[in-house]
Amino acid sequence: MKIPVARDAEGYLFNPDDWDKDIAIELAKEEGIELNDTYWLILNFMRKYYIEHNIAPDVRHLISHLATVDICEKTEAKKIIFKLFPYGYVKQACKIAGMKKPRAWSTG
Repeated sequence: MKIPVARDAEGYLFNPDDWDKDIAIELAKEEGIELNDTYWLILNFMRKYYIEHNIAPDVRHLISHLATVDICEKTEAKKIIFKLFPYGYVKQACKIAGMKKPRAWSTG
């Protein structure tokens, strides 16, 4: 399926408001990822954070969130994120969550 929204040359959405779950599934497929409940927990947090703050959450916010919802301790949360997104939080998680590519950002 061709993703029916405008994207930049690297595949990030130009407008994060164009995102929906079907687009997330297709973006994940492009990255070789099959979404499961843990991915959706992460993506839904990222989308909620974006709606509230009008910016993608830094990976540190996601690590804290996973620890808060009792998924694991912060040190383990970081390992989980990098296992789920082996090419990096910005490269994969932000893209699949429909975020614009950050200009410069620590990936944790």
